[in-house]
Formats: sequence, C-alpha cells, structure tokens
Amino acid sequence: MKRVVILLLDGVGCGALPDAIKYGDEKSNTLGNLANQIGGLDLPVLQSLGLGNIISIKGVPLVDSPLASYGKAMELSAGKDSTTGHWELMGVVTSKPFPVFLDGFPKDMLKKFSFAIPQGNVLGGGAASGTEIIARLGDEHIKTGYPIVYTSADSVFQIAVHKSVIPLEELYRLCEIAREMFPDIGRIIARPFIGESGAFKRTPERRDYSLPPPGITLFDLLKEKKFEVTTLGKVDYLFTNRGITESIHTKDNADVADKTMKILENKTADGIIFANFIDFDMLWGHRNDAVSFAKGLEYFDKWLKNFLNKLNKDDILFITADHGNDPTTPSTDHSREYIPILVYGDKIAKGKYIGVRQTFADVGATIGEHFGIKLPQGKSFLSDIL
Repeated sequence: MKRVVILLLDGVGCGALPDAIKYGDEKSNTLGNLANQIGGLDLPVLQSLGLGNIISIKGVPLVDSPLASYGKAMELSAGKDSTTGHWELMGVVTSKPFPVFLDGFPKDMLKKFSFAIPQGNVLGGGAASGTEIIARLGDEHIKTGYPIVYTSADSVFQIAVHKSVIPLEELYRLCEIAREMFPDIGRIIARPFIGESGAFKRTPERRDYSLPPPGITLFDLLKEKKFEVTTLGKVDYLFTNRGITESIHTKDNADVADKTMKILENKTADGIIFANFIDFDMLWGHRNDAVSFAKGLEYFDKWLKNFLNKLNKDDILFITADHGNDPTTPSTDHSREYIPILVYGDKIAKGKYIGVRQTFADVGATIGEHFGIKLPQGKSFLSDIL
C-alpha cells in the first residue's frame, strides 16, 4: 500500500520571505514571533521531528538527531493567500496576483452586485474582520434583509447572512452569482451566522467558491492514474473539487484530527490524504489570538504522537503550511512567509536537511515522483530523503 499523508497547518509560516517588504510583512514570523510572545511553545513531538531545526523557536530547541527530514520552502507565486499556496504545493505556480481591495469594494462593483440579487442592496462593502462586521451590522441586516459583504487583505468577496433571514441555500446562490460576476477574485466565501443582537456567532456551514487551478495539478494526475485523492477541510473548495476522489468537510481542527485518524485507520487504497487544519488561520491568526494559536499547536502536537504510531511502514507523512498568519503583528491578515516542511516515515531519512526549497511546488514534485508522476513545476527531493 502506497499512501502519502499531508497535514497542512493553515497559516503556520516560519519567517518573512525576502520579498515580504512588498506586502508589508517584513517583520512576520508566525512560529518564531508567537513563541517569543507567549514565553515559549511546548511541542515535544514536532521538536523530535526537527521543527526547531528549521528556525529558532523558543521552547522548541533543535535536536541532534531529528526523526524526520526537514527544511522550508519559498513561495514562488505572487500573493499570500490560501488558494495560491495550496495550488503551488500541488504543482501550479501563478505569476499574476489576485486583485485585493484594501480600501473596500468600489461603489460600482457593489451596485452591480446589488442589482443582480433578489434583495436589491447590500450592507458593508469594506475591509473588515468577519466577527467585527457581523457585530456591527448584524442588527441592520436582520431589520433590512440585506446581505453583508466585506473583504480583507486577501482576494475575497465574503457574504455574511443570518440563517433566519436568508437561508443557507439562498446564501450559496448569492455566492454563485458573485462568482460568475467577479471572475478575477480569488474566492467568494459564504459566511452564515446565528444568534441574537450582541451575541452573533458564525456557523460551520462556510463555503468557499474558488477559481479552478489554471494548470494541471498533482491531484489531476493522481486521479487520472486511478490513485485516490482524499481531502479534509476546505481543500476541495480551493481546487473546485478537481482531481479529488473523496472530499470530507470538517467543523474545526478537532474534527479534522478525528476524521483524519479514522481515514488513516480504514483506507487501504493507494493515494494521498490531504488534511487542512484551518483554525490556526481562521480563528486565531486572523484575530491575533496568540494564546489560542499556541494552545492549538500544542493540541495538534499531542494528537500527532498517536497519529505517528498509526502510520504503516510504507506511509510518508508531510507536515507543512500554505502561508503565514502572524498573530503578533498589527495586521490580522495572511503574511508572506516561508513554510516549514517535515517529512516522516519508516523509509524516510532521519535528520536529513533538504535546505531552502525555491518553491512550494517541490513538495508536489516529490510526492509525484513517489507515485511515478512528473509535474511541470517544482524539483523533487525524493532521492535526498530515501
């Protein structure tokens, strides 16, 4: 049985890229800054794999004999969002960044969308935190029935509605209209919420409407060769479900952990399992909640110990990220950072330093070579770690 597992810690970067100054992220270092702010991280399992050998992390010192091969990678694509990060990991490098709206959406854009939807108008339209904007505009939304739209430093058009005002299926239809209307924006995101004034709460029925990858991905080629591609979390949305044979949606990191463990124990077909742990980014990075971010990493570390024991002798595990989201900087948005790479398995070299990879696509190229697939982008390091 030939299986590769990818555990992606969404937003867990490891230091500003050389061009981070162009994005205002030159001081970002999600893991390093986080550890310094809270007085040190306690991650014994990740430490044993070699996480502290990649960069200096308070509380996670380097070890003499890491159990995994380790290194980090640069993002070659323009931007710093989840979509381009995931695409590049799977072999598609993009040169043109998605448009962003740091000053909010233009009036003509909001007007165009308003005319196209049954409600005839929208609230908001600016760049904002999702929890902040529903707290500020939730009452008006309930009174008027107008959906709340907002963006961030990422290329997103987000639509928030109270489920008692606009049902889920109608919200999803609004997102489909926006997807057709704004083909250059990276993602249209449905953001349902519930609750009463002063206590609104977002629900797990979020749905992302991404653009299809502009090139052939590792997923496409694996499926073509009859390998299974199983994804957990938002991964299928980012690839518009292309090349994926089974997609499993999840509520939070704990749900991802539980379902990934069950899949590992029960799935016997050759292929890959790709799990996205979204809470680091969605709940803690975007809210600058360093304490919860650290607790989330420590939870993951405890779970990982048991997960490693469930791997078969031929399995290969990759632990990585898609961008940074430093909770210690003034910004609440993604940061342009290196991503850590840990590769573990019975047949994988222990303590092998794979260096600084010049593109995330090296991960996809390495996994592809393992399955006998050649990707057009990226340089495999498989021979270095076997």
